[in-house]
Amino acid sequence: MKDISWLKAQPIAHRGFHDMNREVWENTLSAFSRAAEAGFAIECDLQYTADSVPVVFHDDNTERLCGIKGDVRARTAGELGLMSVGGTKDKVPTLSQMLRLVDGRVPLIIELKGRKDDDEGFAAAVLETLEDYKGHVALMSFDHWLLRDLKALDAPYPLGLTAGGITPEAFAENEEAMQIGLDFISYFYRDLPNPFITKQRTLGRTVITWTVRDMQAQEHTFANADQMTFEGFDPRETMIS
Repeated sequence: MKDISWLKAQPIAHRGFHDMNREVWENTLSAFSRAAEAGFAIECDLQYTADSVPVVFHDDNTERLCGIKGDVRARTAGELGLMSVGGTKDKVPTLSQMLRLVDGRVPLIIELKGRKDDDEGFAAAVLETLEDYKGHVALMSFDHWLLRDLKALDAPYPLGLTAGGITPEAFAENEEAMQIGLDFISYFYRDLPNPFITKQRTLGRTVITWTVRDMQAQEHTFANADQMTFEGFDPRETMIS
């Protein structure tokens, strides 16, 4: 397994250090700038556009974040780059734009948002965009096929499973994903502790949680995992570990 001690070194700002979409919106350059200035690692989401460009955006549809109905994958990066996020000055950024902004100041934990049978070229485009980036990067996904694609392409970055669940079926599915040869896991904090995660930690895999929004969830994370992905508060004011 790769050395990913840096992954647990500082709290991870969920979709950047936004303010719950009041003035600073999720997955925007403003949220990423704010996180980097505060010294927080950054978690963000990638979608794939009609012209095969990775963009930083969570939803499949643009309505919630941009007020315009439509499939993200039906638009080009240029079209998305003209769309205001939450009515602010921020537009939908490309992965390249985010990398230029952060410039290695803090670690990046990047989640690929897949679409079954429609992800040809996605993993390769992400790796190509990251090729000359100087800074800590980890890649993760809920989508096992994307993790397999990244592994098959010899991704030089730590790879992780984004997951949750406490049923035997969930554990079996998660175990199957780990057979890909993954380095870490991002797990839903309320589903901890559980036998699957206990086993993975025994095997030496780093475990981070999503998404911590209060002190109780923070305490629960540090009792059962290595680091938290947070939003809605400033961990510099609440850190207990």
